[in-house]
Amino acid sequence: MITVSIVGASGYGGGELLRLLMFHPEVEIKQVTSESLAGKPVGRAHPNLRKITNIKFSRMADLEPCDVLCLALPHGESMKRCESLFDLGERIIDLSADFRLKDLEDYPLWYGHEHKHPEMLSQFVYGLPELHRDEIRETKHVACTGCLAATAILSLWPLAKADAIDPSRIFMEGKIGSSASGNKADQSSHHPERSGAVRSFKPTGHRHTAEMIQELNFGTEPQIHFSATAIELVRGILMTTHTFVKDDLTEKDIWGIYREMYGQEPFIRIIKERQGIFRYPEPKFLAGTNYCDIGFERDTHSDRLVVMGALDNLVKGAAGQAVQSMNIMYGWDEKTGLEFPGLHPV
Repeated sequence: MITVSIVGASGYGGGELLRLLMFHPEVEIKQVTSESLAGKPVGRAHPNLRKITNIKFSRMADLEPCDVLCLALPHGESMKRCESLFDLGERIIDLSADFRLKDLEDYPLWYGHEHKHPEMLSQFVYGLPELHRDEIRETKHVACTGCLAATAILSLWPLAKADAIDPSRIFMEGKIGSSASGNKADQSSHHPERSGAVRSFKPTGHRHTAEMIQELNFGTEPQIHFSATAIELVRGILMTTHTFVKDDLTEKDIWGIYREMYGQEPFIRIIKERQGIFRYPEPKFLAGTNYCDIGFERDTHSDRLVVMGALDNLVKGAAGQAVQSMNIMYGWDEKTGLEFPGLHPV
């Protein structure tokens, strides 16, 4: 049994992490923090956890040492506080963007600020188990990915690694639910403005693009053209990618590439049926799960390949990914605490 504390547990990502860890057989929740709700029960922020636990929010200043310290703070806060926080956990799992990128110059380029602790970047492993399982097993520091980045990277990684697609022509659009913007209200989340919306909010320059470029680089830096669209969905992502195959690959060839790379992955499912409404990935059925569903279709009129990836932005895109990485770090079955299969209908 290990002790885990969560810093910034009143937000959506921190709440999902708490929900998952409450039912993890190897975990004891030690402390969860919220500066604004200190002393209040966690059900005040997460009503789904009422009568599940009696734990109350603490302040960061009252944190005690633990085995795993999970940081679910806003971007930029982990790097500011790492000197005071990191010594409190034998292992650190950061859900923010602060340690995802390996190139120091990418932070001012994509996030608009210099990194405050560049000496620590090399200590963190990018937290996608499907790509970095061996490094996660050996590290004490994991940087969880961006949710849109996770969907895009998992969708394309086998094809990019197999040199099956043209890295100079990758066009992506990510449709994403409202929970990805957090629980702080603004005009974009105001019900009359958000309801019924299909809103392009970042047609160019989305910061998760940097992670896609970093992780899909196999000798030639990929040219990724990414746009993000908000849709009327609370949680979930559907990533649609238009790319172009090499060597006139058939659908059978493409299926073989995915099967070779992902055949043993516990949380990757290749979804490709010939008929019915469930023949492609659908984020609706992934709510609350740690699965990433991937589908594809080869354009018979050109060399275009359309790849579709779907996941829950709060679970496989954040908290579930953190738990999966923690399981690997401790040598447990990766599925521990992550077995929920989703609901249908929902």
